[in-house]
Amino acid sequence: MRIGRRTLLSASAGAVVESLMPRSVRSQGERPDPLRLFLGGDVMTGRGIDQILPHPSDPTLHEPYVKDARRYVELAARAHGEIEKPVGFSYIWGDAMGALGAADLRILNLETTVSRSGKPFPKGINYRMNPRNLQCLREAGVDCCVLSNNHALDWGRAGLFETLRNLDRAGIASAGAGRNASEATRPVVLGSAGGSRGGVLVLGLGLTDSGIPKSWAATEDASGVHLLEGGATDVPRLSRLLQRWRAPNHIVVASIHWGPNWGYRVSRTHRDLAHRMIDEAGVDVVHGHSSHHVKPIEIYHGKLILYGCGDLINDYEGIRGHEKYRGDLALGYLASVSSATGQLVQLEMVPLQMRRFRLNHATKRDARWLAETITAQGRPFGTEADLTAQQTLMLRW
Repeated sequence: MRIGRRTLLSASAGAVVESLMPRSVRSQGERPDPLRLFLGGDVMTGRGIDQILPHPSDPTLHEPYVKDARRYVELAARAHGEIEKPVGFSYIWGDAMGALGAADLRILNLETTVSRSGKPFPKGINYRMNPRNLQCLREAGVDCCVLSNNHALDWGRAGLFETLRNLDRAGIASAGAGRNASEATRPVVLGSAGGSRGGVLVLGLGLTDSGIPKSWAATEDASGVHLLEGGATDVPRLSRLLQRWRAPNHIVVASIHWGPNWGYRVSRTHRDLAHRMIDEAGVDVVHGHSSHHVKPIEIYHGKLILYGCGDLINDYEGIRGHEKYRGDLALGYLASVSSATGQLVQLEMVPLQMRRFRLNHATKRDARWLAETITAQGRPFGTEADLTAQQTLMLRW
């Protein structure tokens, strides 16, 4: 099991308190049942975001059109105003800090290598953040970064090695990638096991339909990501894997990178896979990501399936295209899950909008748009979203 240290956020004051106690020996009295999980979509802290943080990397890019990462900062400034650089490490999280602090554990899909090493993989878009800027994730209290995505090896295996090492040194767990197949497929344990308080088991997964090259799959002799083969053997293998690591009152989160960046459609393949992971492998929460916008939500046998959380942090501000999907809007998903049954008790969603590379509370109009979109797209799955007086969204199913 990979365990480490984490940063706890005070929900009331937003104060950061360093906690050095290993996750495996924490008092079970710290967390009530149900556990409240913050589930975030894609977090891209490289390129333009990295340039506004205190320790920017070399801005040279290897993209077909943009050759300097500072260009993305200029586009954001042109759209919504200048960004005074350098910003503090907590700046990018902005109004999301309250939701992050309200959670017991925080799980995000990190689409950025944290490295100075390696050569750019020939794919056209290669993200990385200076390791000295890793404090931005610690400020948000991130407990686990999922790496089973199409940017984990943007700077080759050397970049992945350094990313894993830097996250480990920062006390942030990583799931879905490793130095070999055994490490890449091994779940991460967060919190306590056993008793009424329980903990969380995070399994990172990826599918090639999200753009992950097949050559990035981890093997017993090579580093890489936990890539599913897309065949009949996947779920039985996951079931055996989880049986090996699961303890009583563990909430099992399958965090999976799948599907294209744009479009609300949920494929039959994805839906069947989600259902089978719940029915046959004992998964409690399917945490889907890859889409740049929010996608439908399903509650299946009481278990939460997020088919696409949308981007949480990116540097796309000022870039035109796909406006109908409102990729500038984001949601922070606060899922209250019973550690006794794994069933969803409540799903509250915090509407956010990226402006000047900072997450801000969405306007009431935009929050209503998100509620209406989740309701419209969720009807075939039996879910709707209500806008509350506090301008958060509550799921009904």
